[in-house]
Amino acid sequence: MQEVVEAAAARLNHEAPVAVTAAGRTDSGVHAAGQVVALSLPPGFKPRQVRDALNFHMKPYPVVVVRAAPAPLGWNPRFSAVGRSYRYQIINRRARPALMLGRAWHVVAPLNAAAMHTAAQTLLGRHDFTSFRAAACQAKSPIRTLERLDVSRDGDVITMVVEARSFLHHQVRNFAGTLRLVGEGRWPVERVASVLAARDRSAAGPTAPAEGLCLMEVRYPVDPFAQRVA
Repeated sequence: MQEVVEAAAARLNHEAPVAVTAAGRTDSGVHAAGQVVALSLPPGFKPRQVRDALNFHMKPYPVVVVRAAPAPLGWNPRFSAVGRSYRYQIINRRARPALMLGRAWHVVAPLNAAAMHTAAQTLLGRHDFTSFRAAACQAKSPIRTLERLDVSRDGDVITMVVEARSFLHHQVRNFAGTLRLVGEGRWPVERVASVLAARDRSAAGPTAPAEGLCLMEVRYPVDPFAQRVA
């Protein structure tokens, strides 16, 4: 995504490179419905012009600008954020995904979403999330405050909604891989609390595939898009 936006922005900057700063990192295969980026362009562009021009130059890639606005002085899409919301989806049936191909994790074994939700509640609050942290994570501290972790089922689709100010590398995908073991009945609900307390990545479940994860929203103290572009 970043390369596509940077290439399009360069077309508006006399072909000179334009650095893009994003609110959240998304690994290869992860999707973003609410990513926020900042970029520097020559003066004179109106927000509507920026949106439409970038969208024109990003064809035919599946990347679009929905809204654009001038950034306040000193504002940073990553460090100014006060909350992020991710969604992880699982297709839980024997038949392979069709319309959601590449957008969800296909799990054939029946999953108990209620048990997964109950186990997930033991992770809420401020904790050391070393057990759910990727080995390559570059965060200075494994301490994070998890505000929401809900698991629900709608037909064949199990949806996990996760909210926090910030996340560790692979934290949400490691939640999903661990809760799957609970949903399959291979782990009791109580084991997730023990995994958290262990502060050991090997104690948790596997990392779930990237394609089920989507960054849904980034929150700020003041909405930078309050003056919406028609």
